[in-house]
Amino acid sequence: MNPLPTLHRSPRTPLSGRSRGLPGSPARGLSLTELLCSVAIMAVLVGGALPLFDELRSSQALQANAALLETDLHHARSLAVVTGRPVRLSVQSLPDGGSCYVVHTGAAHACRCDGHGQAACEGGAELLRLETLPVANGIRLAPADRSILFDGGKGTVTPTATLQLIDRDGQTVHQVINIMGRVRTCAAGANLGGLRRCQ
Repeated sequence: MNPLPTLHRSPRTPLSGRSRGLPGSPARGLSLTELLCSVAIMAVLVGGALPLFDELRSSQALQANAALLETDLHHARSLAVVTGRPVRLSVQSLPDGGSCYVVHTGAAHACRCDGHGQAACEGGAELLRLETLPVANGIRLAPADRSILFDGGKGTVTPTATLQLIDRDGQTVHQVINIMGRVRTCAAGANLGGLRRCQ
C-alpha cells in the first residue's frame, strides 16, 4: 500500500521593507487624498458633459420628429394622388400645451385629436393617420390650427405652408410645403445636424 502524498510547505519569507510600505520605500496604491482628487476631477468632467448630452438628445429628438412629419406630408400627398380624393393634414394645439396632427379626408378639422392618442372624426371624414406631440416630449408643432389640403387630381397643396417644430431650447426645424406638395426641410438659426439653414 502506497502512503498518501504529503504536502510540504516552504517557510514563508518575511516581507521586505519595499512591500510593507516602510519609510523610504515606494508606496503601493492610492492615498485617500489622491482618490478624492480623482473623484472630484471625474465629477467635474461628467458635470460638464451632461448638458452636452442633453442638448444632443434634444436635437436628435427634434430631427426625428421633423423627419416623421415630412414622411407624413409625403404620405398624405401620395394618398390623395393614388385615391383621387382630397386628403388633409390638420394641425391642432392641445390644452396642455402640446400639439398633434391628423391626416384625414373630409372638411378642414373634421378630425380632431384629444391629446391622449385618440381622434374623433365627423361628417363622414376618415382618419388616416394621427400623431401626438405631448408637452412632456419638449417638442411642439407651431403654428397650430392649420389645415393643408392635398388635391386628389393634381397633388397640389392649398394653402402653401411652413410648419415649425420647436424644442424646449428654441431650436426650430421648418417644413416648407410648396404648391406642388414638395417639402423642403431647413433649420432656423444654428446648424442642426447637417440640415441647411432657412433663408
